[in-house]
Amino acid sequence: MTPTGMGPKAIVFCILTWISLAAGDRVYIHPFHMLFYSKSICAQLDNPNAETPPEPTFAPVPIQAKTSPVDEKTMHDQLVLATEKLGAEDRQRAAQVAMIANFMGFRMYKMLSEAGGGASGAILSPPALFGTLVSFYLGSLDPTASQLQALLGVPVKDKDCTSRLDGHKVLAALQAIQGLLVTQGGTSSQTHLLQSTVVGLFTAPGLRLKQSFVQGLAPFAPAIFPRSLDLSTDPSLATEKINRFIKAVTGWKMNLPLEGVSTDSTLLFNTYAHFQGKMKGFSRLAGLREFWVDNSTSVSVPMLSGTGTFQHWSDSQNNFSMTRVPLGESATLLLIQPHCTSDLDRVEALIFQHDFLTRIKNPPPRTIRLTLPQLEIRRFYNLQDLLAQAKLSTLLGAEANLGKISDTNPRVGEVINSILFELKAGEEEQPTESAQQPSSPEALDVTLSSPFLFAVYERDLGALHFLGRVGNPQSVL
Repeated sequence: MTPTGMGPKAIVFCILTWISLAAGDRVYIHPFHMLFYSKSICAQLDNPNAETPPEPTFAPVPIQAKTSPVDEKTMHDQLVLATEKLGAEDRQRAAQVAMIANFMGFRMYKMLSEAGGGASGAILSPPALFGTLVSFYLGSLDPTASQLQALLGVPVKDKDCTSRLDGHKVLAALQAIQGLLVTQGGTSSQTHLLQSTVVGLFTAPGLRLKQSFVQGLAPFAPAIFPRSLDLSTDPSLATEKINRFIKAVTGWKMNLPLEGVSTDSTLLFNTYAHFQGKMKGFSRLAGLREFWVDNSTSVSVPMLSGTGTFQHWSDSQNNFSMTRVPLGESATLLLIQPHCTSDLDRVEALIFQHDFLTRIKNPPPRTIRLTLPQLEIRRFYNLQDLLAQAKLSTLLGAEANLGKISDTNPRVGEVINSILFELKAGEEEQPTESAQQPSSPEALDVTLSSPFLFAVYERDLGALHFLGRVGNPQSVL
């Protein structure tokens, strides 16, 4: 843990060290000029109009105020509509953001694993993580803004405005990344993917938020809930109120402990990501099936099974196999299974690196009978803990300059990323016996009945949406 009094120079040193360790893995440096402020915008920022009125602010309503629930179907349709309007330049920006979000995702996933969060299972969403950090960048002023931009992987050059990230462009690119994942190429598709992002801005009474900041988050999270509640008197009661509120507005069961929230915190920033993928041609097997947590322990879990034409290959040198399963027009589920359960950690360290996508081979598709657990994974992590692990605990600490969020500089407590990941049968059928599944004598049987890794990515941009491991499907939280 770094000292609470770490100065800006020390923070910059830690960030540059973190980047240099990561940069050793980079294949090349990509031009990011399309994500920067334009010269015309810089001219406006450098010469503000003295008569510009103060930015409007508002006081979040109490958390107990009546709130309409989130409509995920509407959110899905909005993503698809935004995707249909993308131009060539928008897609180029999205590809650039996807690359740096992937890169950060691998680094943070490694830190999450090193912190011991993956024994029974782990999951991380690079877009949700990256979007959370960009949201703080959008709400910050120097020196915090430059420090956050450096952490995002694009350091500012000599304080030049035209080398500064335009946060709105980056969040719009994240919207495109999410939209391209769920777009199925037509309204006739019977099984579409759901990808929903919700942000909760939980403030202490009296903290007023700037309208421009909250509105600027809309491309990243179309459902934003600024709510006020007492964070100082009873953290446990605050936890209960936040959990009840999120359950009421989303229907998602995400019970989050607010451990370590200091009594002087005035802002909690919670990002909730929900993914639901339905596997076309798969149905749930009747009853429960064995899943071997280790060589001597098994649990009974619901399983999905289906026969289809998939890509599958085995790496005999590194003792793992991969199966690529299409989830949509360009969305793909990649399943990575070590040949020996005890090799899971080694395979995870080998596979989940910056060159992950280049490791994916392209063998001829073949008929495969695939069986895997039905997944309902709930996980959360505190971004503040990961920053502390990277010796950056003060980056969003008491001295952070977050003057674009509020006129009264907020003191940030926990920064939670919470994920609900669901993988279900694509056919609304009654559970069936495996003997009733369509089969072929040439079909290869692939069964994931022991710990495995998975990734969800979008092929056109190469955007990784989820990285995870399943150690025990019963352990959902």
